[in-house]
Amino acid sequence: MALRFLAVAACVVQVSTAAAETVPNPLAESPTWDDLRYDILGDAETANGDTLLVVDAPYRAHDAATVPVTLTQTDPAQTITDISVVVDENPAPVAGTFTFSEAMAPLDFEMRVRVNQYSNIRVIAETENGLFMTGRYVKASGGCSAPASRDPQVALATMGEMKLRMFDTGDTPAVSTARRQAQVMVRHPNYSGLQRDQITQLFIPAHFIDHLEVWQGEDVLFTMDGGISISENPVFRFSYLDNGAPSLTVKATDTEGNRFETTLLKNPAT
Repeated sequence: MALRFLAVAACVVQVSTAAAETVPNPLAESPTWDDLRYDILGDAETANGDTLLVVDAPYRAHDAATVPVTLTQTDPAQTITDISVVVDENPAPVAGTFTFSEAMAPLDFEMRVRVNQYSNIRVIAETENGLFMTGRYVKASGGCSAPASRDPQVALATMGEMKLRMFDTGDTPAVSTARRQAQVMVRHPNYSGLQRDQITQLFIPAHFIDHLEVWQGEDVLFTMDGGISISENPVFRFSYLDNGAPSLTVKATDTEGNRFETTLLKNPAT
């Protein structure tokens, strides 16, 4: 009987945990945001962005240093030209500001951010009709001080390497009106300044990508001005209207003055 009770109790715990992981997680009340709002928005007002954009982020993050955030536009009648991603409780709350070309509309975009403690992740989107704000509340902690996943020497040796993954197959026509989905990966430790060297226990100075551009041929797709809240080895997945160019070019700079540029074929020879 005792064993049966324990089994039932374990089952209840598992079900309760699963239910907790799937509860709705809209933006929560945030005194921190009340303090931040003017610095980020000034006197500008924001409308409710829930009908413009869906922000998907885990209620309880598996890894606070790489929290996936997906933006899916649900109102294609408006064009999102810019977004700011803010993690309220992070030491540097503005994770990044992004500018999007018309080829990115309607927006379907994913990134990974660090979350330092339980926090709202809010997205402020700009359209021709003004500013809209929406987001999610995420339970995670320690993301900004989490140790880097790679040895510093290895990280520096591979810094700036880039990869492109296309999620569709087949040849790209000379002129295309099809939407495609791509993922750009950039090797960079994106040190936050809050991490310690695991041998010396000294803080590693902040060193991160501060600007990134993705182009298809002569047309820019999107740009990012980033901070310490963008994860190590940044990854961006996005949908875009293909203009027929055979490659994407990624350009980036970091806070140490390094410049990286790589042209990545959409359909490399196999």
